[in-house]
Amino acid sequence: MSHDSFLALLAFAFVSSITPGPNNFMLLSSGVNFGFARSVPHILGIGAGFFSLLLAIGLGLGALLTAYPSLNVALKVLGGGYLLYLAWKIGTSRTMGTAKENRAEPLTFFQAALFQWVNPKAWVIGVSAMAIYTNPVDPFWSVMIIAVSFSIVNLPSLSTWTGFGVALRGFLADPVKLKWFNITMGILLAATLWPMLR
Repeated sequence: MSHDSFLALLAFAFVSSITPGPNNFMLLSSGVNFGFARSVPHILGIGAGFFSLLLAIGLGLGALLTAYPSLNVALKVLGGGYLLYLAWKIGTSRTMGTAKENRAEPLTFFQAALFQWVNPKAWVIGVSAMAIYTNPVDPFWSVMIIAVSFSIVNLPSLSTWTGFGVALRGFLADPVKLKWFNITMGILLAATLWPMLR
């Protein structure tokens, strides 16, 4: 991969990681409701899950979905259903506090990692990245470079959204404000399905 291509890949990874989407809306909400420390497994799970998804797409899964469109439809239905479930959970959350005070829990590492496999935005980004930046002369190493580059860029981007949520905790300590924030986050999360439905 040339120097210019690598810089373009890093720019693509940054823009796609920092812009709003299901992961970032969930991390913003998690930062508000659970704080940064309790959201760390969620952040790391997203990174690990997306890394594994990128490797799978780059090593042949993307071609399999193209060859069998019914698998793609099933993935969209499964991912859309789970995303709506998460949107409902966020939208109906009404409290923030410590683990002892709050019955709600942030996503675990494994839940966040598995979510990447049904996250519509993750698939679009993964397929696009592999189509644009994979080098047919050396496909394995270019797939690895793409996956590692996204991992490096993802962590600070995801942490930024969680940090925004933490910064809002004081303002949203009022239960009424928190209620409307969570409802708004639930609606925005559900709205991320719109590009998939068109």
